[in-house]
Amino acid sequence: MMPANPLPPSSHLPITTLPRDAQSILELAARSMFELFANASEGMLLVDQDARVVWINDQYRRFLPALGFEREEDFVGHPVSSVVQNTQMHQVLRTGKPILIDLLSNKAGTFVVTRIPLRDSDGQVIGALGIVLFDHPETTLQPFIGKFTALQRELDDTRRELATQRSQNLLGERRTKYTFASFVGTSAAAVEVKRQARRAAHSTSPVLLLGETGTGKELLAHAIHAASARAAGPFVGLNIAAVPETLLEAEFFGVAPGAYTGADRKGREGKFRLAHGGTLFLDEMGDMPQNLQAKLLRALQEGEIEPLGSNKLLPFDVRVIAATSRDLLTLVREGRFREDLYYRLNVLPIRVPPLRERRSDIAALVEVLSEDMALRGTQAPELTPEALSLLMAQNWRGNIRELRNILEQAALSSDSDQLDAPQLHAVLQRSGVTEVASALPPEPIPGDVDLLRPLAKQVAELEQRAIAAMLQATGGNKQATARRLGISRATLYERLVNPE
Repeated sequence: MMPANPLPPSSHLPITTLPRDAQSILELAARSMFELFANASEGMLLVDQDARVVWINDQYRRFLPALGFEREEDFVGHPVSSVVQNTQMHQVLRTGKPILIDLLSNKAGTFVVTRIPLRDSDGQVIGALGIVLFDHPETTLQPFIGKFTALQRELDDTRRELATQRSQNLLGERRTKYTFASFVGTSAAAVEVKRQARRAAHSTSPVLLLGETGTGKELLAHAIHAASARAAGPFVGLNIAAVPETLLEAEFFGVAPGAYTGADRKGREGKFRLAHGGTLFLDEMGDMPQNLQAKLLRALQEGEIEPLGSNKLLPFDVRVIAATSRDLLTLVREGRFREDLYYRLNVLPIRVPPLRERRSDIAALVEVLSEDMALRGTQAPELTPEALSLLMAQNWRGNIRELRNILEQAALSSDSDQLDAPQLHAVLQRSGVTEVASALPPEPIPGDVDLLRPLAKQVAELEQRAIAAMLQATGGNKQATARRLGISRATLYERLVNPE
């Protein structure tokens, strides 16, 4: 039987000690709240102080078949732990504290539930009320679950990155420096390239990263390795453009002891052997000399190499990730790159977008780059919204590498903590930008809110009003604005340049 006062006042004072008017109001409030939960929830269950089920409502009865009960009397009157798997009602009875939001999974499905202790007039716990708020959280709470999943994935990536760095520092081994959390950006282009790279991480096939210089191809190569089954193995990189042509073969395949005058008596391991069991990253693949392309192709096909000055074939086990800023297909047509090697490498091609195709990520990139500069002893100035718009308007031929260079130049040439658009324009000109693009036009602050428009649009407009008002109140200080609004500076930048 239901207690007369299922929801005690928050003060825990016995109702009988209050004036009669107050008692009536509290009793009415308790009944109203109970009726609200009963009508709005997906089901309610009541247990006594011995954790036995004493009552369920009509909505809850529909879960009984899924829980394995045909009759209500086989459920009501029994210990709650024997009829509801993974219940936490005992904890509520023992501690007297509610569990306001929780996920409960059992034979009937997954539910969002609330558990509330019930007290008598002396404040003693006499039972507990369980409320099923949602019975399909994967649909009802999809926006929240999606955000939580994304944050959890980024957290896991960061943890792996830190663990990898610790391992590299302690053991001196060749490990990855970055994970997918290091690839900053939430634009559609950034999300898509990370999606493709994550899929590539679960494969063993060669990956070909295509994109302009400075877009983050090496970072993605590290991230793919870190998320792959080879993450425990070495990550070995070789920038082909940075090694003289006469030394490339030795870099790839190694040198046998005493192979030639001046060679190390112990010999030298090549990159293929160093990367055994892990990943070999070949950067600037389009610059590989033609005479070495055939040897590389044979090594990839046979899975074995022959060091310089040796007659022995040494097996290797590596996953190859290649990268280039050049158009390999054009080089193939011109006869400057072997077609068979191209198809050997171009199994999982991933195009890394240039910065001008993901301008909405620039605010977050500025924040991350500025923090990294500060860690290295260079304090980057705060950018005004107009200066940030000017940054977003540029073509960025050097992409993220060029953006970092501009920020460093601005930090070293500015005597102020804040950098406005004219000052930044001068920095861009001094850096060698032949034609500085005009700043993007600012988004207009919305007028009156039309209540007949979508809620998300109305909320975005209200956010813009709040940000504009706070910027005015702080004299344009974005750090103070973000702090007083309770958001990060990266979020503030994102709202300024991408209000929706």
